[in-house]
Amino acid sequence: MSRSMWPLYAAGFTTAFGAHGIAANLGGFSDDAVSSLLVLGALLALYDGAEVILKPVFGTLSDRIGAKPVLLGGLVAFAAASALYVVADSSGWLWAARLGQGAAASAFSPSASALVARLNPAARRGRAFGSYGFYKSIGYTLGPLLGGVLVWAGGLRLLFTVMMLCGAVVAVWAWAAVPEVPPLPRQRQTVADLARRLSDRSFLGPTAALAAATAALSVGVGFLPVSGAAAGLGTIATGAAVSVLAAAAAFVQPRTGRALDQGRLTIRTGLLTGLFATAIGMAAATLPGLTGVLLAGVLIGIGTGIITPLGFSALAASTSEERMGQTMGSAELGREMGDAGGPLFVAAVAAATTLTFGYAALAVVLAIGAVLASLSRPKAKDATSADTAPDSARPTA
Repeated sequence: MSRSMWPLYAAGFTTAFGAHGIAANLGGFSDDAVSSLLVLGALLALYDGAEVILKPVFGTLSDRIGAKPVLLGGLVAFAAASALYVVADSSGWLWAARLGQGAAASAFSPSASALVARLNPAARRGRAFGSYGFYKSIGYTLGPLLGGVLVWAGGLRLLFTVMMLCGAVVAVWAWAAVPEVPPLPRQRQTVADLARRLSDRSFLGPTAALAAATAALSVGVGFLPVSGAAAGLGTIATGAAVSVLAAAAAFVQPRTGRALDQGRLTIRTGLLTGLFATAIGMAAATLPGLTGVLLAGVLIGIGTGIITPLGFSALAASTSEERMGQTMGSAELGREMGDAGGPLFVAAVAAATTLTFGYAALAVVLAIGAVLASLSRPKAKDATSADTAPDSARPTA
């Protein structure tokens, strides 16, 4: 593995840890449980909301000025936003710090993805994106646990101090180890050209799969503990279910990428397999007790672990090098939509019926999506660019 990849993987860990490091601290914001829940949800949404708005913008910027400057600027800004709360230590500045962290992650997350694509030849991109997803999953897994330990040991200031150090250390590391990848000459692109490119099947298919996987992952992390508690399970058992989900996703991603690079798996077959596995996992969540919770965690983790590296590999294969940042930023927007839309959809159904029906409804949506994808025959361009095309064969924007 090239040493230039390690700081990019660390950047993936940083954005995931930054997003979820505060998630285990319910009760740390207010003595009232309801108020604390609302504050926690708003702090999580503030980070993700900034990403939804800004990721496509920074992705396009990385194509214009180069991905490395945007990566470094985002990491430095993340460290500065974290330091804001460390210095101020007040509730008002906590909101400003979270908004700043989300905006900074919007810069270095898509630029890191673009660099992973551009620094690896087509024959190694599956493995590279699998490793990138692995370390990001570690951030999602350890974020709540490590964040809870840090807040217990030294309060929110210690948590934000560690986030500040993560951003600063990874920025220096990336500055020293990641090579310069200059922007490539680009043809002028109109709004109509951008809309046409982002509505093409070669973009929509992988992005929809990534959004579906993220929706299921978010639902699993958010609602499986609720199901466990309703079944009388303790916090250890329900926490283990979420850990199993994240661990399964982390375990599967590098192996999926390696299978893609070695020709043992195609993107189309893998995405369909991942969607069906995720749908079955959501259906398993309707089973009562520990069996349903653990089975759902394993299957959702496997499904999302298959989809993530294949989706990004497909996007990289069908995108011209000079617009890689824009594509990755737009795809990340799709993932954020799934991250927000999945829990909202399940919660809406559960509010009208029960949580079991919420799981079932999302399982049906995922299964229908997988069936429709399997019935649609890919265009020749899609099949070539997604599975077998070398770099020189990629279509230009």
